[in-house]
Amino acid sequence: MYDNICKFIAETYSRDLAQWLLGKPIELTILEPTELQVDPMRVDSLIFLQSEDLILHIEFQTVPQQDVPFRMADYRLRIYRRFSSKSVYQVVIYLKKNNSALAKINRFILPELQHQYNVIRLWEIPTEQLLTSFGLLPFAVLSQTENPVNVLQQVARRIEGISDRVQKSNVTATTAILASLILDKIVIKRLLRDEIMKESAIYQEIEAIGEAKGIQIGTAKGIQQGVQQGEVKLVIRLLQRQIGEITTEFEEKIRELSVEQLESLGEALLDFKTQSDLINWLNSHEILEDD
Repeated sequence: MYDNICKFIAETYSRDLAQWLLGKPIELTILEPTELQVDPMRVDSLIFLQSEDLILHIEFQTVPQQDVPFRMADYRLRIYRRFSSKSVYQVVIYLKKNNSALAKINRFILPELQHQYNVIRLWEIPTEQLLTSFGLLPFAVLSQTENPVNVLQQVARRIEGISDRVQKSNVTATTAILASLILDKIVIKRLLRDEIMKESAIYQEIEAIGEAKGIQIGTAKGIQQGVQQGEVKLVIRLLQRQIGEITTEFEEKIRELSVEQLESLGEALLDFKTQSDLINWLNSHEILEDD
């Protein structure tokens, strides 16, 4: 989710990021990762922006990864293979404060090869730097501050001053999502206007992804529950045929069994003759151990 949000910010407000990272508001367009033949590599957190003579490569990270130095070197060589005449600015931006030594590494070293890139840890960046333009506002709450709630209040006031409705909704939504890395959602909703946030295309996209995942998880759970309920009914029916009526207590124990346990019981009950056999089976599988 955070990768998608950061990519959206970088692509929508590329001039603002260029001003911050490069010191000048260069017009940048999106460079698709496929142009660098990065299919074998993970591309979910990659952002490539290009001008006529420069390529800006940004990677946003919430948690430091061991392979980041290699990836940065690998992408630099791929860029050189495809655009040898263009200068390149590479930067890894860490979003959430951490004490990992990995977040301080800014080079890849082999005996025959060394490559250096830039690293930004947002919690070390002065807040004022990120209040200068709309595209940087979403990152401000993650900056160098002892009071992120106060910073979010400042950002909310800046957002209220945005006249363009689409821009206002996009900045509100991206700010809210990144702020959730360090602030409680109740605080965020109190400070940022929910109805404006929900108008944002990126907010709607992430919400749709969440709903789809929820449906997928719910469907899987529903199937699992359906299978389990079917197994329970079958086992109870077979038990009643095999040993006669069983008590409510044992029936409830059977309803608590997993599908695997129900299948195992279904195979074993063919040898049952009395309720004692059922009790012995439940005991042997430690199902009655607390009774």
